[in-house]
Order: sequence, then C-alpha cells, then structure tokens
Amino acid sequence: MSFACLAAAFSPLGDLAERLLPQAFAADDGSHDAAHLIRVWKNARRIQAEEGGDLRLLAAAVLLHDCVAVEKNSPLRTQASRLAAEKASRLLTAEGWQAADVAAVAHAILTHSFSANIAPETLEAKIVQDADRLDAIGMMGAARCFYIAGRMGSGLYDPMDPLAENRPLDDKAFAIDHFEVKLFKLADGFCTPTGSRMAAERTQRLRVIRDMMLDEI
Repeated sequence: MSFACLAAAFSPLGDLAERLLPQAFAADDGSHDAAHLIRVWKNARRIQAEEGGDLRLLAAAVLLHDCVAVEKNSPLRTQASRLAAEKASRLLTAEGWQAADVAAVAHAILTHSFSANIAPETLEAKIVQDADRLDAIGMMGAARCFYIAGRMGSGLYDPMDPLAENRPLDDKAFAIDHFEVKLFKLADGFCTPTGSRMAAERTQRLRVIRDMMLDEI
C-alpha cells in the first residue's frame, strides 16, 4: 500500500502524514508498523476529542514515536524513545517547524515509552502516552504480545505451570507471563481521564482473553 493511501487514515493531517510516513516505522516489525500508527492515531483522536490538545503536535508525535526501531530484547531498548525524539526533531526542523513545536513533539515522543520511565508534562505528551499504551492492552495488545514473543523466540506458556504458581514469572520465556509482568498493570498509569476509562475496558478484555486461553490448555 502506498504512503499516500496510508496517509488518508491520519485525516485531517494527511499531508503531514504522507511526508513523514516514509521515515516513521520499520517495515519488518508487524507490532510497530503502519497499522500500529493508525490505531494509536485513532486512540489519540478519541482522547483529544474529550481532553483537548493540539492535533498537529499529536499527529507528528504519533507518526514518529517509533521512527527508530529497537528490538524489545536489545540493550538499547530504554534509549529507543530518546533516539526517536532526536530523529523526529531533525525531520521536523527540516520541515520548517518552529523550535517550540519541535520541542513539544520531541517531549511527547521521549515520554511515551514505558521503558524510558519519564513522566509526560504536556497534555499532548499525556495523550500520546495513553494512546500508545492502549494498543498494548485489549484484543490488539494480546495479539501484539504473542507476535513479539514469536519474534523473540519465546514460548506461549509453561505447559506445566502456565500461571507461574510455583515458579518466577518470566516473560522472556513465556508470552502469557507478560500479561502479569506488565500488561495488567498498565491501566494504573494512564494520564488522562478518557484514556483511563478506555484502559479499564481494554484491560477487562485482556483478562477475558487470558482466561479463555487458560480454559483451552
């Protein structure tokens, strides 16, 4: 699919999206691809409709928040959002953006990452963090969790102790462990009221998925 077609999903900032998409994601990672960016944008639009915020800043931050690809098991993982913020700053400066707007987008990108552990200070940064984390829970969150586990060579679950009742949780070895290690905890850290409400709904879906999976094994 062409970037022009994909850019239409970022209405009303389609022109900006068409220019930024070629630099926005790694082609070989289905968990951080164009579809992920579109879902995060839809989440951001839903939150922005209730909470406010600058759509242009949000669009740029969403489009470029994963513009530097770092695998989950890389020692550079905690630096991914900083590297993406730096690249985004260069791209937006080349686009002719004002320094204050470039800095606002860079801050939203820097603080969106769970592994970076940096608190967002602006409304736009809070929305981007919430919008991205929403894609880590619910149906899509489960799908992405298992996809990433496959990329990393992990198993789906420990056949002898799937709930880790008699062993330490290990989400590097078993995908289902990641639900307890991280995913079920994400809803407690949302920044906006709208994002928090959406997160509670998606976390409930995630629990249903986990329970249905356990029922089948």
